[in-house]
Amino acid sequence: MKIFVASLPFKLEENDIRETFEEYGEVSSVKLVLDKETGRKKGFGFVEMPDDEQAKKAIEDLNGLEIFGRAIAVTQAEEKPNGGRRPGGFSNDRGGSFSKGGYQKGGRDSGSY
Repeated sequence: MKIFVASLPFKLEENDIRETFEEYGEVSSVKLVLDKETGRKKGFGFVEMPDDEQAKKAIEDLNGLEIFGRAIAVTQAEEKPNGGRRPGGFSNDRGGSFSKGGYQKGGRDSGSY
């Protein structure tokens, strides 16, 4: 089962999270999400546990646990819609799409003063 873990203190490392979840059973992977531009931790990540019952017990017990003054949020990860791709943006499908991003006419960021 894939588990989503949020509100993580930035000083926690993947090994710290692994050790915490291993108290409930085997952990097959831990992945902290990093900012692509800065390489800094974003404060959330994913843990995978092969045994669903152990994973459910870990979710139940660890959700709301306070670590370094922060209550972490632990839930079962949900599959992303569209196979994990964001709407718009570049696509390698035939006839893909292109998003203009922040360069659109009008609105608050139109460049006028």
